[in-house]
Amino acid sequence: MPLDIARNASLKALNTFGVEARAAYLVHVRSPADLAEIDADPQLGGLPRLVLGGGSNVLFTRDVDGLVLRIAIDGARELGVADGAWCVEVGAGENWAATVERLTRDGRPGLENLALIPGQVGGAPIQNIGAYGLEVAERFRSLTAWDPAQCAVVTLDAAACAFGYRDSVFKRAGASRIVLSVTFALPCRWQAVAGYAEVVQELKQRGVADPQAQDILSIVSDLRRRKLPDPAQIGNAGSFFKNPIVSREKCAALIERHPSLVSYALPGGRYKLAAGWLIEAAGLKGATRGRAGVYERQALVLVNRGGATGNEILQLAREVQDKVAARFGVALEPEPTIV
Repeated sequence: MPLDIARNASLKALNTFGVEARAAYLVHVRSPADLAEIDADPQLGGLPRLVLGGGSNVLFTRDVDGLVLRIAIDGARELGVADGAWCVEVGAGENWAATVERLTRDGRPGLENLALIPGQVGGAPIQNIGAYGLEVAERFRSLTAWDPAQCAVVTLDAAACAFGYRDSVFKRAGASRIVLSVTFALPCRWQAVAGYAEVVQELKQRGVADPQAQDILSIVSDLRRRKLPDPAQIGNAGSFFKNPIVSREKCAALIERHPSLVSYALPGGRYKLAAGWLIEAAGLKGATRGRAGVYERQALVLVNRGGATGNEILQLAREVQDKVAARFGVALEPEPTIV
């Protein structure tokens, strides 16, 4: 099939912030063969490129003077059991939330704590998405990726992906491989990951003593709906800032001055601070700057209140960073890729 190429294409519908930006060239990638053809094309192959999945982790502040690759590789298949886990391969273009719901419903639980996170499957390992006590790295077996240097499909295991907190090798400088599919390892002997405080509280309120996967899926989905805006209604990219990680000494000093500070102990003696708490304590929850704002229900989320440009949202993000740094001496790092 010929490549699906659009010129001077709008990206507004392809990013969950809903900001306007245009791409000189936009190609919808449906197979590795498409990528091979692009790399071999004398015009397209030499253009600077941006890989775009669900657009839920990107903020456009300008047009893209190059090639945008919209990953649209679908499909899912079971590969059998290995090391006590069901191995399920899913195309990078599949919707993440729908995939989690389908696997849970079909008796392949393990991802339910990551329910309702926007975006596509291919973005999950890139960002090492996490929520409610689970990171995707804990359910990851391998992925396939297009390597333009080799003009071939390669397979990467967890070690090669170099997962970190909301991080992977795909986010490092010079990274050029493009995720095609992800294989998840879903435990055959499933156990609920139910230690997160909000999940514990919700289980008690519902009177559930022995939670099943559908219970966790339902609870996490409800929690996210209460706290986070639907991108179809209010433009946003979910949590805009990472929860900062500080030393034990820094955390103790902050708690001495701010006893209600929310923090979580990590291995190695470091602590993760709740970025939403820091932003709210800095007086910015619900703030509006022109057409951009900080969400009223969750200070960690920046929103497009209607017609905002990417630069308006970026300026608000910088104000948040500056005020949190001034009050707490803590640097907030954005989660989305800023173009």
